[in-house]
Amino acid sequence: MSENGDEVKRSSGFRHFVNACKNSYAGFRDGLAREMAIRQICGALLVLLPISLLLPVSALERLILIVTMMQAILVEFLNSAIESVVDRISLERHPLSKHAKDFGSVATGIALLIAALCWVVISGPILIRWISK
Repeated sequence: MSENGDEVKRSSGFRHFVNACKNSYAGFRDGLAREMAIRQICGALLVLLPISLLLPVSALERLILIVTMMQAILVEFLNSAIESVVDRISLERHPLSKHAKDFGSVATGIALLIAALCWVVISGPILIRWISK
């Protein structure tokens, strides 16, 4: 976003789209640079994406494997955004700040659990067949 935060709000059409893409890219870079959890989930996606493309599964199952990992990254970015806003307001300990951060953490955990369950259910039988040969 621009320094005053108005660049995307004032533009329209294609220019708005371009500005939004620039802001998203900047946020993605910043997330990778500052947040270990984002780096870890992106690393997992970099490993699991090629695996999902090589697995002998249906297109829908492949989509589920990929989308659930993308969902985990999405939720982690939202969690990091919540943490940044809470820290921006105040760094002092407060029960409401703790609740906000804990709730974001739970959301990330649930997203990761969803991804893991999908991976186990879809790829687990294939791995078992490969191992038992």
